[in-house]
Amino acid sequence: MRPQELPYINSPRKDNSSDIDELFIYTDGAAQGNPGEAGAGIVFTDAQGRIIKEEKYFLGKTTNNVAEYKALILALEKARKFKPKQIKIFLDSELVVRQLQGEYKVRNLGLKTLNAEVRHLLLNFPKYIINYIEREKNKRADKLAKEAILEKARQAR
Repeated sequence: MRPQELPYINSPRKDNSSDIDELFIYTDGAAQGNPGEAGAGIVFTDAQGRIIKEEKYFLGKTTNNVAEYKALILALEKARKFKPKQIKIFLDSELVVRQLQGEYKVRNLGLKTLNAEVRHLLLNFPKYIINYIEREKNKRADKLAKEAILEKARQAR
């Protein structure tokens, strides 16, 4: 099954300087319990699938949906330094993708705030595509998110 791709959406950014033509971003948020201890995993690759950078973050106690949004926010903040001409974002959270598409309403106030933050960050990129992918195609980001939770638990001992 191919990932669902949204059409390119142009942002109003005028500066077209770029270090990378196309940046691929895989994100995942995970929570052990809902709410529970949460982590974010991010993988940046080039168009050939070569990993440019991987990151993981402990998010504290939150819900899985909040973790998914926070992982995407962290990724978009970090992606700006690459100055890509376009980004392709891959998430395994159908809820987040559909909310960003406008297909699902964002009713939860906390998610509304996070949704607005994502939309604001997307203005930093000349073009972007947001893709829903199945979990098995997002294993590396998922592993990083879970590692962030485990590492924090080990530090607490």
